[in-house]
Amino acid sequence: MFPSGFGTLDEFLETLTLIQTGKTKPIPVLLYGRDYWSRIINFEAMAEEGVINEADLDLFHWVETAEEGWRAISDFYRLDCA
Repeated sequence: MFPSGFGTLDEFLETLTLIQTGKTKPIPVLLYGRDYWSRIINFEAMAEEGVINEADLDLFHWVETAEEGWRAISDFYRLDCA
């Protein structure tokens, strides 16, 4: 997910909900731009308040570059990209 507006935010949260509830199998969910997303949603505060589980913070990955994104995808699927 790249920084964007309500539509992207809606799709992002729906994706996390489907994974969290087991309605779909896990996929790598990448958030590009930690500064942006951290200003939009305080995920850590949600966990602290108990509205999401601490483990839910592992449903997505923070990335800044395409290389980091590819590494997260490769790691998730255990791809040998050497």
